[in-house]
Amino acid sequence: MELFKIRKDIPFMRHALVLNAFSFLTFLAAVFFLFHKGLNLSVEFTGGTVVEVAYEQPADVNQIREVIAKLGYAEAQVQNFGTSRDVMMRLPPLAGQTSGQQSEAVLAALKADNATVQLRRTEFVGPQVGKELAQDGLLALSLVIVGIMIYLAFRFEWKYAVSAIIANLHDVIIILGFFAFFQWEFSLAVLAAVLAVLGYSVNESVVVFDRIRETFRKQRKLGPVQVIDHAITSTISRTIITHGSTQIMVLSMLLFGGPTLFYFALALTIGILFGIYSSIFVAAAVAMWLGIKREDLIREKREGNPDDPNHGATV
Repeated sequence: MELFKIRKDIPFMRHALVLNAFSFLTFLAAVFFLFHKGLNLSVEFTGGTVVEVAYEQPADVNQIREVIAKLGYAEAQVQNFGTSRDVMMRLPPLAGQTSGQQSEAVLAALKADNATVQLRRTEFVGPQVGKELAQDGLLALSLVIVGIMIYLAFRFEWKYAVSAIIANLHDVIIILGFFAFFQWEFSLAVLAAVLAVLGYSVNESVVVFDRIRETFRKQRKLGPVQVIDHAITSTISRTIITHGSTQIMVLSMLLFGGPTLFYFALALTIGILFGIYSSIFVAAAVAMWLGIKREDLIREKREGNPDDPNHGATV
């Protein structure tokens, strides 16, 4: 399916050096902010107190968030669970207060606002649990990266695997850099978004690489640069359809999903935008600089005497 068809190939690779220089500077800035500021980790990673309360009527989550923000929990997670009358709050550690004191103070403030509120459960999430979650998250990220490299190396060739991983790491580090620079809360939901972006970005790279292989097969007179330009140009319509429809869904979560889904959708938005960019200007350009050629992807039969025992062998 195509919304439009571009008759003349766009010379994307002509600007590859300048655009990758911009990508490299952006990548360095993201790394700098990650080390200089660090991520603003949520309760799942740092430890804290989980409080569950119930109301007789559907709870006003925004009002609850305002009440506990006055107690010093501006970054607390507040969300419905189960029913609209049940609310769960994740409170970060507060200096000088125990977990029990935190839950008592929050419950008192909520009762002052609405006397029908009832405490259902309070639980302390220790820092050891947070440490394990961080380790498991990094392990999951590493396994995804290794799996993607193995898949691309078998499906295409090692040059394409290296190119795609560089592009994917570019996307992941830039997402983390945004969260470090603005000190947005980094939660398990955001980590899930980062993993989703990895799969989404590699899918776009595979589409471009597939078209490169197809063009190498059909357009034997074109050089690698012309093949890459043709492959990217011919997939633009598909890119607009898939990324546009996905972004519409993510944008609805960003605008109407509330605070619970906001950072998840924000991470996906950044990942989708940079995923398009990196698949075209990073993955394809790196593959070009690594010296991809027709022989990397297509096996040709040797020509010669049919009586030759090596006749028909592949190279």
